[in-house]
This record gives sequence, structure tokens and C-alpha cells, in this order.
Amino acid sequence: MKILELARDVLKISRKTSLDEFVEKVRLIVEEVKKRGDSALIEFTEKFDGVKLKELEVRDEEIDRAYELVEDDLIDSIELAKENIEKFHSITAPQELFIDFDWAVLGKKYLPIESAGVYVPGGRASYPSTALMACVPAKIAGVDRVVVCTPPARDGSVNPLTLVACDIAGVDEMFKVGGAQAIAALAYGTETIKPVLKIVGPGNVYVTAAKILVSKDVAIDMPAGPSEILIIADSSADPKFIALDCLAQLEHDPMAVAVVLSTSRKLIDEVVTEVKKYGEPDNLYLAEVSSIEEAMEISNSFAPEHLEMVFEGAEEAISLVKNAGSVFIGELSGVAFGDYISGTNHILPTAGYAKMLSGLSVETFMKSITFQQINERGVSMLGEKAVKIAKAEGLEFHAKSIEERIRAIKGR
Repeated sequence: MKILELARDVLKISRKTSLDEFVEKVRLIVEEVKKRGDSALIEFTEKFDGVKLKELEVRDEEIDRAYELVEDDLIDSIELAKENIEKFHSITAPQELFIDFDWAVLGKKYLPIESAGVYVPGGRASYPSTALMACVPAKIAGVDRVVVCTPPARDGSVNPLTLVACDIAGVDEMFKVGGAQAIAALAYGTETIKPVLKIVGPGNVYVTAAKILVSKDVAIDMPAGPSEILIIADSSADPKFIALDCLAQLEHDPMAVAVVLSTSRKLIDEVVTEVKKYGEPDNLYLAEVSSIEEAMEISNSFAPEHLEMVFEGAEEAISLVKNAGSVFIGELSGVAFGDYISGTNHILPTAGYAKMLSGLSVETFMKSITFQQINERGVSMLGEKAVKIAKAEGLEFHAKSIEERIRAIKGR
């Protein structure tokens, strides 16, 4: 926990882990999976997860058993989360466009990719929420084949709640494979796991490095790194809420980062007092700012994964946000709601990537195709100008293809 003398020192906080050394470490794993398929997956699973699997795919009986092991109230909670995610992502999904310009009809249609691989982390904890966040939008998009890979426990099982969440989300195939080897299997396929066209989902540095390595052959969503939160608050904010929201994000990963920018020194001191009730986290940074406007400027440069705005007039200040993965407005809008159940998404760009990338959505699983139908008026309006451009580029047959159409409509 650090109190910064200058708020702009926040921008000096390093959130980018050099992945070069990790890419080299996972290169051998990826190559072995490409070469030896299932046998390499079984070998690496035994080496890294401590279990020698007899089969990689999750069987229907395991899913049925999972429902027996998970409490009904928890299943109801997962179903409500799925319902909210489905509602939000259905409404915000891209729509086909047909635009009549009189001289032509131009448009854009969206189509789902045929297959997608979802990495659901394990290891430190179970993340059924990640299964919902990735798989529900994929199904809304219309992806035919949604495949989940997740690390097994030492007894060869998968967390029952993760299995239930995957089943509720409509997953088509599930495999007990984690780490870089799972990414390799999804990218290149094995005897048991067929390859996919796009891989999404968060993971540790080895998973992220593997995603970057295979991205020359398959699409990926983003290099999602350790979690982060930036909170902008004034004296009206509740220090207990702020402290807990920081600690909530820091518990994701030892490399996670939390930042508080406040116009009130008194609030900063109160947040520190609240945090100390639970310990002394290393990656919590607090700083005083001269104004909300200064804090917003710093936030836009920082481009946080999660941005909380807890100050008077925060509703209007959303117009000042330029770079953020997801924004939470007002003291009741804790990030944990977005992590689990409100309906947006928790698979978001980190480490400043929010300046250029968006969080996961239905569009993540779609491709777009433009189309056009030009009429005679369009040929008359555009033809000669297009011919001039084609000739200027030295493309003779481009020009001729249009000139012939001009002649054709003149002869009618």
C-alpha cells in the first residue's frame, strides 16, 4: 500500500509483464502438442497439474453428478447471471444494416464464426463466471461449436460449479486441459480436441503467452493480464466500499493493481484505515488530486480495466471517459456485480490495452461482410470518377470494367 505524493505517479506504475521469456517457455509445449497430440496433453497435465488423466473429455455423467453436488440456490444464482448476461448481450449485439442511398443500397451483415475455444482458468480458484461471460455471448452470436478447456483437480475432476455453469451456458464440448497445452490443443487440434477458429478467455502469463504465440494461426480476443481497478472518489464516497472494492480486485492475482484517486485527503486516510483491517496489500496505490477533471485525465491515460466513479455528478462524467474496459458509476455499483451477475462482461482489456481494445461481447464471435447493389443512377454518378482513379493507379481493366457499364446504361 503506497500513498503517492503526486497523483500522476500512477502513470509510472508498471502493469506490463514482459511476455518474451514466457513465449519461449511455452513454445516447446505448443510444438509438442502439435506433434504428439493427446499424449503430449496427458504428459503435460501430469507434469503441471499433478494428475494422469485416462480421458480428456468431460463425460455427461460428470455433468449430471455436478448438478447433484452444487446447491440449488447456487444453481439459481448461476441461472440468473446467465439470464442477465444473455439480455444485455442480445440487446447490444450488432445488427444488419441496409442503407438506401437512392443510387445504391449498401449494407453490412454479421455472421458468427463456426467455432470458438474458451479458456476457463483453474488453479488458484474456480471461475464458473468466466464460463458464462465467454460462452453465453458466443451462443448468442450463433457459434455452432463452443469448446471449453479448464485445468483438472489432482483427482482428475473439474470443479462441479464450473461444469454446471458451462452446461447452463450451452457449451458443446468440455475438456480437462489447462495451461499453454490447452491453448495449443484449441489452436492446432489433437486426436480428441478438434481445432477452433478463435480462442478467448483470461489466464496466467503462460496461457497469455501461448495465446500470443498461436495468434499467427488462430484469432484471439486479447492478451488479458492481471486484474486492475482505478477508483475516482470525492468526500461523499464510503471508504469501506472503496477499500473492499480494491481488495476484491487484488485477490484475483498477486500482480493485480488497485488505484484510488480522490479530491479528499480525509477519504484517502479513511480508506487506508479500512484496508489495514485486512492486511497491507503491496499493489494498492492512493493519491490526492486537485479536481475530478484531473483524475479523469489520469484515468484516461492509465486506461484501467475497471473504472469506478464515486463522486457527485458521476452520471454526467461518463462523457469524459475515453479509455476503460468497464465503468461503474455510483457507490452501489461495485465491480463484483460486473464480475458475476449484472450482465455486462468481466473479460476486459488490461495493462493499457483499453486504449485500443474492447471487452468481450457478441461481436467478438462474429465477422462482418459488406454488400452493395448499385443501380443505373449510381453508375452515372460514380462511373467516370471511378475510371479516373483506376487509370491514375494504372489499373487498365479496373477502368474498362466500369467503362463498359457506363456504355451499357447509355445504350438502354
